[in-house]
Amino acid sequence: MQIEKKDIRALSKEQLRDFFVAHQDKAFRGNQVYEWLWSKGAHSFDDMTNVSKETRLMLEDNFVINHIKVDTMQRSSDGTVKNAVRLHDGLVVESVLIPTNTRTTACVSSQVGCSLDCNFCATARLKRMRNLEPGEIYDQVIAIDKESRLYYNHPLSNIVFMGMGEPLMNYNNVLKAISMITSNEGLGMSPKRITLSTSGVPKMIKKLADDEVKFKLAVSLHSAIDEIRSRIMPFSANFPLSELRESLEYWYSKTKSKITYEYVVWKGINDNKESVDALVKFCKYVPCKVNLIEYNPIDDGEFQQASDESINAYINALTANDIVAKVRRSRGKDIDAACGQLANKEV
Repeated sequence: MQIEKKDIRALSKEQLRDFFVAHQDKAFRGNQVYEWLWSKGAHSFDDMTNVSKETRLMLEDNFVINHIKVDTMQRSSDGTVKNAVRLHDGLVVESVLIPTNTRTTACVSSQVGCSLDCNFCATARLKRMRNLEPGEIYDQVIAIDKESRLYYNHPLSNIVFMGMGEPLMNYNNVLKAISMITSNEGLGMSPKRITLSTSGVPKMIKKLADDEVKFKLAVSLHSAIDEIRSRIMPFSANFPLSELRESLEYWYSKTKSKITYEYVVWKGINDNKESVDALVKFCKYVPCKVNLIEYNPIDDGEFQQASDESINAYINALTANDIVAKVRRSRGKDIDAACGQLANKEV
């Protein structure tokens, strides 16, 4: 029976050094290989041109590099780019490049499918097939950075974990990927340019705070009334808003970092005064800002975009209470690359 080779990127630099010493080679060879894997983004051992052919063959005998492959790339009329990314086992996730006049943002996935069950999101209908490995998350960023340089003549400036999956349900791998993205041995990107978006898992938000992460936190809130929130996000029945609030207060006490609330207003669901007042009250617990997001229908069901009047009611109430609020227009709708639309339709 053939033994499945381990992905070499699962090894730390120290483990790589130990591997070479165990194979009667110099420890520094591990440093060279580590640089090829992360800083230089090698796709195969043959790419490692300053390593002898003999050594490359030894690596080939012992390991694989489970690199992603961009299967298809679509460009929207507004400049947004969507990648269908094929993984080593044939599964597919999607990632998106969102350009503005001043920056480019990568929206990356953390799971194949999603662990949660938000009724308004196409990805949630796929169910979770598996978590992404740190290298697979990192590769999405590398691919989008190349596209940013190619199409917009400057490197990637920001990353949001708002693609497929719930990042906090793949906690260790997401944090390892961010560690490499921010490391000088990886991309060297400032953690302040990274935002992790969660649907709200209180225990894991507290763990983020305890781990003293330096990146930003966004929470998909969508309602500050338990009954409405559990209707649109059924899993949240297990995490009442009182628990979420407590975890966010804990986060702020440890990190002093403002929270962003992502909030979609739907017709006949949360477009009423009670919902507006509840959100204003919830926003006063922890320093925050609110992104009111344009909804992107995934079918002709119960979730429909609310009127401009309803959205303005939110903006006016939040602003009157000194809470920063912005309407975020969706990008890439014509290629199903907008929030909540990632569902592998092309595959």
